[in-house]
Amino acid sequence: MDSRKKTNDYTRREFLKMSGLLGLAATAAAVIPVSEAVAFGGGLYKVTRNISVMGTYAVITVMDESRSRADDAMGKAFDEMRRLTRIMDRFDTSSAVSALNRDGRINDAPKELLDVAEASRHFHASTGGAFDVTVAPVVDLYKDSFTATGLPPTPAALSRALALVDGGGLAVSGRTISLAKPGMSVTFDGIAKGYIIDAGAESLKKSGAAHFLVNAGGDIRAVGGKGGNASWTIAVRDPESTKNADAISINDGAVATSGNYEVYFDREKLYHHIVNPKTGACPATSASVSVAAPTVTAADALSTSVFVMGPDRGRKFIEGVKDARCFVITRTGGREASKGWNDLHRG
Repeated sequence: MDSRKKTNDYTRREFLKMSGLLGLAATAAAVIPVSEAVAFGGGLYKVTRNISVMGTYAVITVMDESRSRADDAMGKAFDEMRRLTRIMDRFDTSSAVSALNRDGRINDAPKELLDVAEASRHFHASTGGAFDVTVAPVVDLYKDSFTATGLPPTPAALSRALALVDGGGLAVSGRTISLAKPGMSVTFDGIAKGYIIDAGAESLKKSGAAHFLVNAGGDIRAVGGKGGNASWTIAVRDPESTKNADAISINDGAVATSGNYEVYFDREKLYHHIVNPKTGACPATSASVSVAAPTVTAADALSTSVFVMGPDRGRKFIEGVKDARCFVITRTGGREASKGWNDLHRG
């Protein structure tokens, strides 16, 4: 007899939402309309635009004296973010990441992919393996198993997929990126979105934008505050409530959140897209982890790592990382904040 517990029956739409396949359509109602511009205090316009990127919506808000200058800066930033998405999206068969997963190596890799691969190697080492982009076979196994049967994968299938996880087997040499084992694959989803947001922010700065916020699916980069000594306010979502769990204020920096409510495969959210690379299990202690750091690249990778480590170990780990802070919501509703997180609250 199969000892795996079958999940409750649910509609196709519910499953698509759980597995992340509804994507943009499911979140459209929460997004600000394209090209919204509002006159703001201090002679500034608040100009907001959005696009789809990396399977979610990206919203840029710029505070500027010139609406047309802000609009032009956002257009260039979105162009850059789209360009990078075409490189990093593993589900796009024409992307460089797809080529790496298909062939096990890619020569003359784009500089940006080299950057992300090197950053992935760095965070794999610094987190003791908690961050591992080679976990893709396990994540895909969960998705495929629930799609086909409504059940988690068998222990035998999980063991086979786990044998392909090898963060140390992701190698970068010159312009070549390679995978050590046949059948290995990578998902840069836990770091590439952050990299793309950071690139969008750099583009905005090059265009002269001095006060802006880039938000892609809750991963956020803030620069220069709102102008006039006003900070950006960032809310932390409570996964089990319509109310926010916390709110912080930042002028310059980044916040990224990893949660079991983002992409999940069962009603109880016990099986989701965040996987412990060492065991193949979906961590079950945390519901949400938010990390504040100087860049979204770092915050993105660190939030995933803390989720894998668990609240107590993750908090202690973050307290040893320069300029990083975390806020954890547990599955039972508990709250844990690292040293320095409360300094981000409004005074």
